[in-house]
Amino acid sequence: MGFLKLKKNKKFSYSPRFYDDKGQGNPYEIKHKFDEYRTTVGENPNLKTKFINAVNEFKYNKDRQANKRILIIAAVLILLFLILIDFDLTIFFSNK
Repeated sequence: MGFLKLKKNKKFSYSPRFYDDKGQGNPYEIKHKFDEYRTTVGENPNLKTKFINAVNEFKYNKDRQANKRILIIAAVLILLFLILIDFDLTIFFSNK
């Protein structure tokens, strides 16, 4: 049952010889590029938590222009998919 779990990286206690720490952190620490900006990166135990974090990040984003752009792109992709599978789009419009 161990094939479903993610492997943890090994940690070593290496300290460089000529490293002078002036409050900038460890230069050998591997960190994601957007860790300080996003909450969805990091240790999320399950799919529900990841989804809730992603929705909260989308909801409380300060850049409203990016949110609109994402919604427009998603709507266009859904419309193209419905056209591709020959879905009858006339049910959305009333014939008066």
